[in-house]
Amino acid sequence: MDKKEFRKYLVISVLAIIVCYAVQNLSLFTKGMSVLLTAMFPLVLGCVLAYLFNIILNSLERHYFPKSHGKAASLTRRPLCVGLSFLIVILIITLVLNIVIPELIRAVKLVTAGIPPLAVRCRDFLVTKFKEYPEIQAQITEALDQFDPKEIDWASLTAKITGILQSGVVGIISSAVGIVGAITGTVTNIVLALIFAVYLLIRKDTLIRDAKRAQKVYFSEKTNQRLNHFLETANQTFRSFIIGQFVEALILGSLCFIGMKILQLPYAAMSGTLVGVTALIPIVGAFIGAGVSAFIIFTENPMQALIFLIFLVILQQIEGNVIYPKVVGNSIGLPGIWVLAAVTLGGGLFGILGMILGVPLAATAYKLFFQHLESKEAPEGAPVPASAEAPPSPPEPQAEPKKETPQKQQRPKKRSRKKK
Repeated sequence: MDKKEFRKYLVISVLAIIVCYAVQNLSLFTKGMSVLLTAMFPLVLGCVLAYLFNIILNSLERHYFPKSHGKAASLTRRPLCVGLSFLIVILIITLVLNIVIPELIRAVKLVTAGIPPLAVRCRDFLVTKFKEYPEIQAQITEALDQFDPKEIDWASLTAKITGILQSGVVGIISSAVGIVGAITGTVTNIVLALIFAVYLLIRKDTLIRDAKRAQKVYFSEKTNQRLNHFLETANQTFRSFIIGQFVEALILGSLCFIGMKILQLPYAAMSGTLVGVTALIPIVGAFIGAGVSAFIIFTENPMQALIFLIFLVILQQIEGNVIYPKVVGNSIGLPGIWVLAAVTLGGGLFGILGMILGVPLAATAYKLFFQHLESKEAPEGAPVPASAEAPPSPPEPQAEPKKETPQKQQRPKKRSRKKK
């Protein structure tokens, strides 16, 4: 038996043993996986943040003294661009919160101010209704007359109230401790993730170079080609999806704000911002922002809330049929029916995160599948990508003789002047 076959069967047997052990001890395996995922959460979140910030970082580095190759520019390019990318994201989040939070506070104040008059109206309505029905009023008065404070066992009632209060205080303290612990853990994970993301962004060239060296050592050339092709396709798809989704959300939020200003609807800035931010979730995101905005507008004027919903349904149809296919659909190359299937399946399995990641994952699988089909259907010795890139090359040699002809015409003129 060759060494390759021995290694192959050894790997298969080890995997089979691990699978059998995991199936027999499923509860221990799930607990171990949950502990491992909890411990790795800051690192995974840091990788996600680094990938998102890298999109902004690449565009900033392309515009930071692109023609300068000096020592000062090369030393300051990466740290300064990393800091600017984080500053841009912080400014965007601050702007969104400054637009949304004051409007939400205003809406809450309107709701709280409208509750007491509504309660008074409900009480007056019930009183007037009871006057019209004397039988119900007689039953109520009879029940009140049977109530005798002397017959109540105040000792047992006091003991029950004390027990309820003690259990309530203990529950409040335990829940408060749990809330403080959860907030502390969340803040710690976010801080660790940001530190890890900064490290990845600053050292990304070295990490990529080390990963390529490890690929060459531990994998064959054919495996490396397949892996690199998969990673490049996934990177292009995710990058195009993120940029397209952001542009589409910005367009939709701006159109919502402009339309609400034209229709003279309240909370235009807050509604446009909410619709734009929630539109980052494909297909269904804008409806989430629309529901929140419609409820807030309803607190001020129900008729205007109905007008807003009609306007947003029309805007969503325009966005789904015109804006989204042009901005996002063409960039990821995924048909609309598969976009809907990816959002539905991803949302059913993993919630909002599944809705966001389902579309680029489906687009990556879609591209790889059809590229594999084209490679199988193409005849041998006729690669498809090379033939598509071949035609643009011929115009280059025609530029050289045109530059040489004026130089040959200028030389005889100089000689003729010397002769004269």
